[in-house]
Amino acid sequence: MAYTVDARLCPQNHRCPLLAICPVEAISQEGFSLPAIDPERCIECGQCMRHCGKHAVHKVEHDG
Repeated sequence: MAYTVDARLCPQNHRCPLLAICPVEAISQEGFSLPAIDPERCIECGQCMRHCGKHAVHKVEHDG
């Protein structure tokens, strides 16, 4: 499992507040672009999903 940010729900017009929420700094963002969640660093604690005001963070299953 991994987390992803839905570009349709994320406004991408500000610095993402989730950058400060992630306890392992797995979320990155260039400028005001769509934040990315590094699956290698993510510990799947769910903090980003719970704190996203736009409900843009979702857990997804990866095949393989």
